[in-house]
Amino acid sequence: MKKLLVVLSLISLFAGCKKVQKKQQTVQTIVEETTKRETPFVWEGANIYFLLTDRFNNGNPNNDVNFQRTEKTGVLRGFEGGDIIGITKKIEEGYFTDLGINAIWFTPVVEQIHGATDEGTGNTYGYHGYWAKDWTSIDPNFGTKKDLENLVKTAHKNGIRILLDVVLNHTGPVTEKDPVWPDDWVRTGPKCEFTTYENTTACTLVENLPDILTESNEAVELPDALLAKWKNEGRLSKELDELQLFFERTGYPRAPRYYIIKWLTDYINDLGVDGFRVDTVKHVNENTWADLYTEASYAFETWKKKHQNQILDNNPFYMVGEVYNYGISGGREFDFGNKKVDFFNYGFKSLINFELKNDAHNSYETIFKKYNKLLNTKLKDKSVLNYLTSHDDGAPFDKDRAKPYRSANVLLLTPGASQIYYGDETARSLTIEGAQGDATLRSFMNWKDLDSIPETQKIHKHWQKLGQFRNNHPAVGAGKHNRLSKSPYVFSRTYINGDYKDKVAIGLDLPKGKKSLSVKGFFGDGTKLFDTYSETEVIVANGKVILDNDFDIALLELVE
Repeated sequence: MKKLLVVLSLISLFAGCKKVQKKQQTVQTIVEETTKRETPFVWEGANIYFLLTDRFNNGNPNNDVNFQRTEKTGVLRGFEGGDIIGITKKIEEGYFTDLGINAIWFTPVVEQIHGATDEGTGNTYGYHGYWAKDWTSIDPNFGTKKDLENLVKTAHKNGIRILLDVVLNHTGPVTEKDPVWPDDWVRTGPKCEFTTYENTTACTLVENLPDILTESNEAVELPDALLAKWKNEGRLSKELDELQLFFERTGYPRAPRYYIIKWLTDYINDLGVDGFRVDTVKHVNENTWADLYTEASYAFETWKKKHQNQILDNNPFYMVGEVYNYGISGGREFDFGNKKVDFFNYGFKSLINFELKNDAHNSYETIFKKYNKLLNTKLKDKSVLNYLTSHDDGAPFDKDRAKPYRSANVLLLTPGASQIYYGDETARSLTIEGAQGDATLRSFMNWKDLDSIPETQKIHKHWQKLGQFRNNHPAVGAGKHNRLSKSPYVFSRTYINGDYKDKVAIGLDLPKGKKSLSVKGFFGDGTKLFDTYSETEVIVANGKVILDNDFDIALLELVE
């Protein structure tokens, strides 16, 4: 009997230990989750990484050639091997996390035209993703839908949001392998002149880039070539059934834009992508974007209901638009010459800001003060996406990569969301011998330089430190700016949303050696601060903190 009691006691004790252990694990999980939730994600201050899918990382060399795309091309005008799996691998390695990235935008991955075009720069394939042939398929050069699903899941597990780059304005060019879409779907002329609303929207961007009739409400049939393709792939009835359900639910006419809106929002409904970067916004009737946002939001909410354990936060679906040459100084309106349009009223939370690359030549305070004022007045509750380098801007801020540190400081510390273009953080060359036009901006990511060149590693470390600080503090991009001291230059950022408050102070162009930074009126005496750049803890005394190092920058945060 005693033996039995001992055994029962041991069993009870073991069970109790397991309960305690389980309870401790639960408490630990709650603590971890609470810690994660302490820093809210806000799109207004997002740190977005933009990359060309084909030029970033080759995760699967077996998919490098498809559809007999083997013709000789101009320099950097063919497929180079980058793919979806390559992006996912870099997420898993922590590359983006170490850079402080909280959202990734990559060029479109839908199926591209199979043939090549030659516009005087040598044969060019649709490596960049903007020449759609079938919006319902992933191009095998980029991977599979399963690869894309895995990318989104992996990103979300790492607290990173995914922006799909979407094109609704045009199809891909016409080639021997890629016939033109029916004339009730597209126009093949006239070419845009960009002087009025009409000759910017109802026209083709360039020669041989058929323009979708996005203003039309006329019902159209699906192209025979697309139907034959779907049939050959064994998914004709599935696609037709889904379209039937979509048009029954929405009541939209079967006009060209609504087919494409359905196909684009499927990626939200199926995969839970967090937002769209919308291409060629000003070349499409603005009502189209309102419809896209309505359906995107519906798909996002539907996905969240089905995947409640995978929801990152309560942010609504995010859309940022490329209105070419829009600048923050324009406030909410874009001027076509004979008409002004407020694209923020048509589903866009943010527009890409083409102005920072020029502002970047000014003093830090001039830039920061300007952006702080505009974002808290004309653009209140909206945002801009700032960049200094891009895939189609031939006049970037630092084409010769002579100012990588200043580029990081300007881009990552200017109020608004930031767009790091792949290779900004590694000074990837933008002047490639033999490359013409945009191609020179699109070389393969310079991983070898990062592995072997000390200066590249030093530049990269600087971008990492600023990026992580920005990611950890919404105040940097979404907070209010205030100068604390002119010399040495010190400023503060404050972000308040409900019960959440975030305060940081930053110093730039600081002298080497011992330096005194004024934080008077912002951090009280006795406050413990941590300079994340030099990894030094300091205490505020007489309204100042003292640092002694050779860095010309300080990133000060509260020690909790």
